[in-house]
Amino acid sequence: WKQTLFNQFHDIIPGTAIEPVYVTANQGWEFVEQSTTQMISDALSQIAARISLPTPPTPGAIPLLIFNALNWSRTEVISLPLPNPQSWQISDADGKLLISQASAEYLLFLAADLPSVGYRLFWLSPAPLQQGAGDGFATFAANQTTSIQPATTETLASSDFIFKNQFLRVEIDRETGDIARIWDEINQREVLAPAGGNQLQAFTDSNQYWDAWNIDPQYAEHQLPPSQLRSIEWIETGAIRHRLRVVRELAGAEFCQDYILDIHTPILQIKTTVDWQAEHILVKANFPLNLTADKSTAEIACGAIERTTKPETPAEQAKWELPTHRWVDLSDNSGADGVSLLNDCKYGYDAGTDYLRLTLLRSPSWPDPIADRGHHEFTYSIYPHSGTWKAAQTVRKGYELNSPLQVFQLGLIQPSLSYADDSAASGEKNLPPASSLLDLSADNLILMAFKPSAHPAQPWVLRCYECHGEDSEINLNGELDLQIDRGVSLFDEPLAAPVETRSLMTDCQRLINPWQIRSFGVSCIT
Repeated sequence: WKQTLFNQFHDIIPGTAIEPVYVTANQGWEFVEQSTTQMISDALSQIAARISLPTPPTPGAIPLLIFNALNWSRTEVISLPLPNPQSWQISDADGKLLISQASAEYLLFLAADLPSVGYRLFWLSPAPLQQGAGDGFATFAANQTTSIQPATTETLASSDFIFKNQFLRVEIDRETGDIARIWDEINQREVLAPAGGNQLQAFTDSNQYWDAWNIDPQYAEHQLPPSQLRSIEWIETGAIRHRLRVVRELAGAEFCQDYILDIHTPILQIKTTVDWQAEHILVKANFPLNLTADKSTAEIACGAIERTTKPETPAEQAKWELPTHRWVDLSDNSGADGVSLLNDCKYGYDAGTDYLRLTLLRSPSWPDPIADRGHHEFTYSIYPHSGTWKAAQTVRKGYELNSPLQVFQLGLIQPSLSYADDSAASGEKNLPPASSLLDLSADNLILMAFKPSAHPAQPWVLRCYECHGEDSEINLNGELDLQIDRGVSLFDEPLAAPVETRSLMTDCQRLINPWQIRSFGVSCIT
């Protein structure tokens, strides 16, 4: 964490340092990634070793654990790299077969209802030589708590690229690679304006003294020629996922973008790779929308901020580029519907009353002459929704894009486990095949940390924040069987006298104010 914080220095973060700084910083990031990956692997291996496994559905079945680090239940498609994916099948903990989709390199399946800060067991088994896809879907549909229809493609002509699930119908323009249309099946509305969406736009971005710090205020007046489509082809089509690959050339760079629509979600992902070598060019992804909004809302640290889409004052007009974290939203003035734009690493945007534009790339030459040149991989997603961003749980959707699930094949990790706890090493199996270890019992609370305390007054510290600007109340549930003892400071120091039992915790002590960050000392009840 010290290396991470060191790399949060204000010149390192925005790309405004000189080249040798980034050589050193990237070495630090490699150390952080390797260390934290090993820590997570060790910790989850300890949990896995305590799970009491049910009887395998078939001989040779491999137990597969999927861990969810976020404090709410989630459902996502899992992509499992496997040799000969067609030779495997997926079952739930009870051995009931789930539908899967095989490609040349991996197996896809839907992991449903993964518990809050918890896990669920699945079985990976050798598939029979003859397996009917229809039978697999029938079993899948019968075991879901909600009705989810398989993704389907439509071919109106050999040159059309159309795919849908029960939430969205997506059409890709065969001439440009843009999104020609998104139809919201649930709310029966057009999401995009007639111009379409995901328009890659390039602008000359130069003549700034502070080159890496500032975007040219008049960049929009210097738009470069539009992108040119190089190829378009289906990569995957099936009951779990559709993936269409579009390759376009813009500003001398090749943008490879995969449109991904999964079976269970109203979110269209756009996974992008590009080798970026341009100079003084700004690239944005433009989404003209079929709505009117006076304000945009963007995530900031532990909160959200509204900004006008009709700038009038000099201060408002100076904000031609705006910061965001995991998401930005434009919701109709009527409050009936809106669109959120999620991202996993792109933190600049601009917005009007009827469009959102996400900044993808820049290429300043001072103080670092090769800033941002090289290979880039990133994902952004368009999320049409009804109601406001709060009702649509956009905060959660942003976290889910940025916090991938952890997948463990027990047959591969158990031989190399290194136990720090005697009970795990002795083979004690006291956890069920599916469990929520921690639940905050509120839709608008986000878990920030659960860690050993730095203060001897309590063993553990839990930190969370309120994400909707509304009052909330925290109550702890889960397999860990925790209770809140007291409020603590950011230094883990007690703020009030301890509470002897859960029943004595007052309503005032449980309440969390709008946008508030709260830290609590917690301990086990038993």
